[in-house]
Amino acid sequence: MDLAWLTDPQALIALATLTALEVVLGIDNIIFISILVGRLPAEQRDFARRAGLALAMFSRLALLLSLSWIMRLTTPLFEVFGQGLSGRDLILLGGGLFLIWKATHEVHNALEGGEPEHASQGSAVRAGLSATLLQIAVVDVVFSLDSVITAVGLVDQIGVMVTAIVLTVALMMVAAKPIGDFVDRHPTVKMLALSFLILVGMALVAEGVGFHIPKGYIYVAMAFSVTVEMLNIRLRRRHEAVRLRNPDAP
Repeated sequence: MDLAWLTDPQALIALATLTALEVVLGIDNIIFISILVGRLPAEQRDFARRAGLALAMFSRLALLLSLSWIMRLTTPLFEVFGQGLSGRDLILLGGGLFLIWKATHEVHNALEGGEPEHASQGSAVRAGLSATLLQIAVVDVVFSLDSVITAVGLVDQIGVMVTAIVLTVALMMVAAKPIGDFVDRHPTVKMLALSFLILVGMALVAEGVGFHIPKGYIYVAMAFSVTVEMLNIRLRRRHEAVRLRNPDAP
């Protein structure tokens, strides 16, 4: 691999820009992994989180090194109601529908209840480690597809793309545990995260049938909702602190 780009200021700027974009595009991946990992026994979560992010990195690198195949994915294979569908469209459709189904299933389990939260190891509520990693791998391919297509559109040096992907996954590994722990501690944040995944799934389905919905709209809506919930959490903590200092408070 040619490393001459390491001394090229423009390539370094492109690396920083691409890494930042990849981190943003990886937010939904982190949320999905955090929610799935939260269903596992505590002693398996760290391993599953690291393995899931490693799968994300390898799937992105594998797609990146298969650029000719990626380009062929955009060629229409057949038409439905006059709309041409390519291999990429079918992957996005399948991944979007899977995300919608999985997020809806998690919402149902959280609100309607299934098995108790602290059920036995073999209960239906606790997903097995292998099943969890399989679901992460499936969704990683979908998220990686958009990520790699974005990288190819912005940069023409393979070395820059590979470095950006590795840096992105390293940052995600640092952030994944705090984000996962925070989501687990706050059920309302978990509901927001699941709603976010449903929105992302809908955007993927729309993209698959030819309607482009900029992810920025979804991220802004989610950021606004999370900001409001952060304020609510802070207000609740302040209210609880007041009640502790004044036991006679209503």
